[in-house]
Amino acid sequence: MNIGQLARQAGVPIDTVRYYERQQLLPTAARSAGGYRIFGEQDLRRLRFIRRAKALGFSLEEIAELLALSDRHQQDMGSVRDTAQARLADIEQRMAELQRMHAALSQLVEACPGHGALQQCPILAALSEENA
Repeated sequence: MNIGQLARQAGVPIDTVRYYERQQLLPTAARSAGGYRIFGEQDLRRLRFIRRAKALGFSLEEIAELLALSDRHQQDMGSVRDTAQARLADIEQRMAELQRMHAALSQLVEACPGHGALQQCPILAALSEENA
């Protein structure tokens, strides 16, 4: 299949395919006599793997590691679990930070009457505080 067909079947833009190829997440494609990239089913499976891993929040570096691990079929799955566990811990940390931000912003929104002079705006006052 050509690059357009691969991208369409994987659900990604063509530029993404080229980018992943440059980042060596996808192997360099074979070329037709006319110089067009030729991809196979293995490339499609790999591209879908990358897309799903990105959707789960894995970085490209982590995806490269997971792909390398998946290429070594005889390897123990502990390494994959460790990588996923690290990603999960990072997500939990981000969620906790987002919850703190949500609580703080909710308090500011509740404190603001939504009308009146800007000098009395509790949101602007809180953002302007030197100790915050």
